[in-house]
Amino acid sequence: MRRSALPSDSSTADTASRRRSCPFERRLFALLPILTAACWAQPGAVHFKRMAEPKEGAFTLLAPVGWRASGGIVRVNAATAGGPLNAIAAKLDFTLSSPDGGISLRWYPETMFVDMRRMPAAAMFPVGSNYNGAMVLPLLNAFGYLEQGFRHIHPRAAGLTVKGRYPLPGVADSYAAVARFMRVPIPARFDAGLLVVEYQDDGVAWEEALYTAVQDFGDAGAGLWCNKDTFSVRAPAGGLAKTGRIVSIVLNSVQLNPRWVQGEIQGQIRRSEIAIRTQEEIARLDREIVEHRRRTNAEINNQMFHNLMGTEEYVNPISKKVEVGSNAWNYRWVNEHGEAVYSDDPNYDPKRSGLEGFQRSPVRKRFPDK
Repeated sequence: MRRSALPSDSSTADTASRRRSCPFERRLFALLPILTAACWAQPGAVHFKRMAEPKEGAFTLLAPVGWRASGGIVRVNAATAGGPLNAIAAKLDFTLSSPDGGISLRWYPETMFVDMRRMPAAAMFPVGSNYNGAMVLPLLNAFGYLEQGFRHIHPRAAGLTVKGRYPLPGVADSYAAVARFMRVPIPARFDAGLLVVEYQDDGVAWEEALYTAVQDFGDAGAGLWCNKDTFSVRAPAGGLAKTGRIVSIVLNSVQLNPRWVQGEIQGQIRRSEIAIRTQEEIARLDREIVEHRRRTNAEINNQMFHNLMGTEEYVNPISKKVEVGSNAWNYRWVNEHGEAVYSDDPNYDPKRSGLEGFQRSPVRKRFPDK
């Protein structure tokens, strides 16, 4: 994300928002099942199909049939980027959108920046210049980063109205805990927040919610800082409150490809010349990635969903494993490929929709008979 002329007055708003409740948290990710009639053979049922990240198969996720995926894993060439600071780890620039493009979910790349105000050579590297492969940019908090980033991704947006800035201190604490667990040698500080806006773009009125965390490596990191897990969901004005059931399933259905994770970690080790080669270390990092995603999702869900659209534990009749799905529908079916169908209709039968191989997935019993 590049700088923009948009000023950041987040500090005052942050303080005020901490004192009041977040009315939007009851609404934020409650997603309208926006599928065309061809996607449903029976009313009230949504067929979720597992799709892979398009470029490297880094992960899979569930998405309604007919939704489109674009983008994916991005890699930076240190030789052409002016240095290695953004070339060590894979980046994700990935969009998932409804058939008509009305609703879109986007994941943005994690990008390293350098705040040169902490370095003796600051006068030689003005804001916007390149330092060892990273843009020179003064440290921003989460809201400042999202505001400047919004202007970059929507340069023609007009009538911007900020509906809310919601700090997420629990998420920031989770990132700090992960950094300690993974023995990051440079101490870092974290800030996380959710920004909700309304605006017009090309004559269309939109609502959008944007999330990010900012990692500051401090003086020991020579001014390095970056965004983490930046994500947005956009819908037509008045429709964001209806985006939750499907978005909840998408966000909670991500499964990393273990082989890709292993290769990526090994590649990062080689590229950053860190002498960690054991399978135990790779397995530890992999487990922590999964656990961090679980804790972060739980904290974000608590803030954004406010228990309106929760999840449920189901027993997969094929694998016999307990899986997390949505509790927004009364009934769930799965097949051996990890696809799911949800419906509120007690008489719904996937076979009548031409969906073979689906079996009913019951809710896990909390107090099974002994």
